[in-house]
Amino acid sequence: MKIDQFDFKLPDDLIATHPIEPRDHARLLYVKKDKTIHDRHVYDLPDLLKPNDLIVYNNSKVIPARLYGTREGFTGQIEILLHKNIKASVWEAWAKPARKLSIGGILVFSDDFKARVIDKPDTGFVHIDFECDAPKLFQKLDQYGLPPLPPYIKRDAIDKDTTTYQTVYAKHEGSVAAPTAGLHFTPDLMQRLKDKNIQMTAVTLHVGAGTFKPVMVDDTDDHLMHAEYGEISIETADLINKTRKNGGRIITVGTTSTRLLESATDNNHVTHPFCDETSIFITPDYTFKAIDGLITNFHLPKSTLFMLVSAFMGTDTMKQAYAHAIDHQYRFFSYGDACLLERG
Repeated sequence: MKIDQFDFKLPDDLIATHPIEPRDHARLLYVKKDKTIHDRHVYDLPDLLKPNDLIVYNNSKVIPARLYGTREGFTGQIEILLHKNIKASVWEAWAKPARKLSIGGILVFSDDFKARVIDKPDTGFVHIDFECDAPKLFQKLDQYGLPPLPPYIKRDAIDKDTTTYQTVYAKHEGSVAAPTAGLHFTPDLMQRLKDKNIQMTAVTLHVGAGTFKPVMVDDTDDHLMHAEYGEISIETADLINKTRKNGGRIITVGTTSTRLLESATDNNHVTHPFCDETSIFITPDYTFKAIDGLITNFHLPKSTLFMLVSAFMGTDTMKQAYAHAIDHQYRFFSYGDACLLERG
């Protein structure tokens, strides 16, 4: 499948650099199962969803994954963006400039926070060992790290991003990019959904920086999808299956929750507990097994995420929806507005 099928032109001034406040006042493009398009707001969700629907969200917590330091014994700044935890205190990371790093070299972020370069594989990443346990590492990241804002937000991170680039239900540390569809939820909105007998449950998928990696090939068959670690508990899998059996719909918040549920659901539409990495790549030839609706932000042209929503609703439908969003000045990407997509 040619990548150019998923291209569209987006004016730069529609790329959101700051979030809307309050969070649930973001606009919501509602694409119904009959393909009609409606302009609403996120706070309308309790009126758009149905009693007995089940919302599944990703409760992974973003860590301050961007670090600036020096090489021990040298001057000159080194930027590190953590990508994925490999084991214990070892992380895979992007480094800039990576060519200056050598195996065994020490990265100094402060007098009491350092890491050792232990490998430089051919993947373009480096492997660094902080040589401390996870609680201490996350404490140091909170102290010295910065929110890992996406590359298309062309400004430096500010203190406020620590809160705004984090969902209100974030719980388990490990993501280096926010599951951004969840940024629109507030405690008040979640209570209003509960009052309408719309249930919510959590899964965990730690988002890697590879989510921003552009597709560099001409055909989807040649793209290597990044892997991310996720978990679905026995209780959550049982609730999903019970909801489906009782005629309720499964509505995921974000492509991360979607990819995790689709990875854990068999061809008989039974969702199983999950504790593993997933590198599932969803394109328009994919048959969905787990979900009936999707709440998601607006995605980059030719990205794997736009391919996923095109698979869910149809490429032509999503191109029409995005054209409507552009014409009506919706705000795009991580800090932008949202969509509610509904399949028949």
